[in-house]
Amino acid sequence: MNIHEYQGKAVLKQYGVSVPEGIVAFSVDEAVEAAKALGTSVVVVKAQIHAGGRGKAGGVKVARNPEEVRTYAEQILGSTLVTHQTGPEGKVVKRLLIEQGCDIKKEYYIGVVVDRGTGRVVIMASEEGGMDIEEVAAHSPEKIVKEVIDPAVGLQPYQARKLAYAIHIPAELVNKAVKFMTALYTAFIDKDCSIAEINPLVVTGAGEVMALDAKLNFDSNALYRHKDILELRDLDEEDEKEIEASKFDLSYIALDGNIGCMVNGAGLAMATMDIIKYYGGEPANFLDVGGGATAQKVTEAFKIILKDEQVKGIFVNIFGGIMKCDIIAGGVIEAARQVGLDRPLVVRLEGTNVDLGKKILRESGLNIIAADSMADGAQKIVAQVGLA
Repeated sequence: MNIHEYQGKAVLKQYGVSVPEGIVAFSVDEAVEAAKALGTSVVVVKAQIHAGGRGKAGGVKVARNPEEVRTYAEQILGSTLVTHQTGPEGKVVKRLLIEQGCDIKKEYYIGVVVDRGTGRVVIMASEEGGMDIEEVAAHSPEKIVKEVIDPAVGLQPYQARKLAYAIHIPAELVNKAVKFMTALYTAFIDKDCSIAEINPLVVTGAGEVMALDAKLNFDSNALYRHKDILELRDLDEEDEKEIEASKFDLSYIALDGNIGCMVNGAGLAMATMDIIKYYGGEPANFLDVGGGATAQKVTEAFKIILKDEQVKGIFVNIFGGIMKCDIIAGGVIEAARQVGLDRPLVVRLEGTNVDLGKKILRESGLNIIAADSMADGAQKIVAQVGLA
């Protein structure tokens, strides 16, 4: 789960991470009042969306008086920002962060992530702050330094100092940088984050080490432990179909293709998307109905796929172990009848009760194309979509 910058900063502030003072605003008038309340000669007007690259897209403006705040707020609120993370459709700005201006002396990057290779938390740092870390990794990989954290002891002071010296934090501010990194790591662990990214981390003219931006993502599987974080969820920033899927405990992620996929098991779902692309198609979604899905869940999954106007055909690929093929068949038929099946449907069933499942589909009276294997099914749905 993602949250907004201002929410992330509020979470980090609870752990002692230094952040600029800021106020969220949902209207132009609120933005102007927030700037006046902050009482600084310079404020920054920041679009709040769940995506990076806002500055390059015109979503971050420096204002030197209330009139400029009003002008920028009018420009940004309600506009659609298109960044490298939003996709071409962009995201509509519905809230702003009005923040105190900062005397920036130098920008850095700090990120805390889970390294799937080692199974441990890693802190990455770079003196090239303010840039996309991917660009730094591609063009100046030597400027990224890492420390792997032992989960038994956590981030050690010597590791934080090592990072601070490696990215050339001024010697007199190293202790503050160590305190900053320690607080950031503690927040990451306590809140079950999947990523905590500070870009940029800044050193100010007054000698402060501060998070000028903050991106926090959380492990959705751990949200039951963090009711306070769950309350920060902004449904306006999420895909409507993904929200609907979460109500039925379905693993659904919308993609840009035109072939809807319904599969049981995350690994098989990934393989299904891969084989669709191999045969020249483009998957419209990742959808795992799970090993113990009921007919209702299958029905809702099918309905969610059909809500996507980009979907020109559907591939159901089920290997029935815990999930029985007849349950899948019943759910598919029920959903098709409820919403009206008007697109090609290819179904590959294998496993528990497969013969019964195929019999149910054959006798449904629906125009369903049977597949003998995953490859056969992928080829058939790609061909059908190509004819559409």
